[in-house]
Parts: sequence; structure tokens; C-alpha cells
Amino acid sequence: MMSTEILICVLCRPADLPREHPRPGRALLEAVENMALRDGLSFPIRAVECMSGCNRHCTVSLQAHEKITYMFGDLAADETSAEQILVCAQLHQNSADGLISRDLRPERLRHGILARIPSISLKPIG
Repeated sequence: MMSTEILICVLCRPADLPREHPRPGRALLEAVENMALRDGLSFPIRAVECMSGCNRHCTVSLQAHEKITYMFGDLAADETSAEQILVCAQLHQNSADGLISRDLRPERLRHGILARIPSISLKPIG
């Protein structure tokens, strides 16, 4: 089974946060990495430099080969978000096609969904 990869934008910031201040996405990345390590989870976790969700920071994406890709925004850079991202990544990994129904997603990932991108291997309709 291909592992779900977690991508976290480390560049986006609130409009009122000066450019020289630490970015919330970096804090979220560290929280997710620390929690995954603590809990013995082995998801690939990568910092990325822009997913074009700048006005909806913090931005996170879940992707895996031949599965639906999800992109979420409006996440706080805290341990609750980190925990819920990891729970959602596990649901994504356990799903055959990556589909995670809204009612199964943790609270913060039920809202703020920016995109659900079909797998590149999606069969044509019709």
C-alpha cells in the first residue's frame, strides 16, 4: 500500500503578519512532525513553498499514488490541527481510492476544504 504523503505550505501567512515573522505553516509542520514521531507514524511529511492557498492559511494537502488528493486551508497552527491532520491522513491511506466522506473527517478538516482532485488514473465518465 502506498503511503499517504502530507504536504504543508510553509510560506503563507496572515496579511497582518510581517514578512520577517515566523510563518504559521512552519509551526504546523513542526507540530505534525513531532506528533507523528511521538505516535510512531511514518507518513512522509514535506514542507512545500506554495499551494496557492495564501488567503486560507495554513494549507495542507494529502496525496498518494492513484488516490484522490485533498487540499485543506484555514487550519490553526496548533496540536489539535496536527492531530486531526494525522487522523485524516490515516483515513486517506486506508481508503482504496483516497475518498474520505465528510462525516468521517475530523472536525477541522470537515471545513476549509479547498480542493478534492481526482486521481490521474480516474476512469473516464460515460
